[in-house]
Amino acid sequence: MMISMKTKYALMALGALARAYGEALLIADLARTEGIPKKFLEAILLALKNQGILASRKGPGGGYSLAVSPEALTIGRVVRVFEGDLAPVPCLSDSAPAKCAECDDMESCGIRLVMDDVKQAVVSVLDRTTLAEMLERSETERKKRLKLIDYTI
Repeated sequence: MMISMKTKYALMALGALARAYGEALLIADLARTEGIPKKFLEAILLALKNQGILASRKGPGGGYSLAVSPEALTIGRVVRVFEGDLAPVPCLSDSAPAKCAECDDMESCGIRLVMDDVKQAVVSVLDRTTLAEMLERSETERKKRLKLIDYTI
């Protein structure tokens, strides 16, 4: 499974909004700082707003903000907005399961059985990883690369 640029851009924008949690950010500022085409970002943010992930305000101090805390927003929820369910084959789809044309017996199909394991592994990781954890992981790796030592207790 490969995620689309739309999903990658959504996660990048959500990361910026999480770092500014509690504040509203303008689309133009998000597009510039994250390097996302503005028109593309507008559609992404609207989709996230329609799913209750973002809130928006018009006027001075307006823009987009997270409607869900970074600690409560899973990566799986975001990925599903743009990719649909996470089934690698049609017969495992949660929303519209369909028998594969070449399959004689779905219940004993080896491909289906293995792909179900793959789906469960992917779903498990994405649904237990929050936006806050993704950002924390990224920051930890960045510090390791820069060989920064954190002496906080």
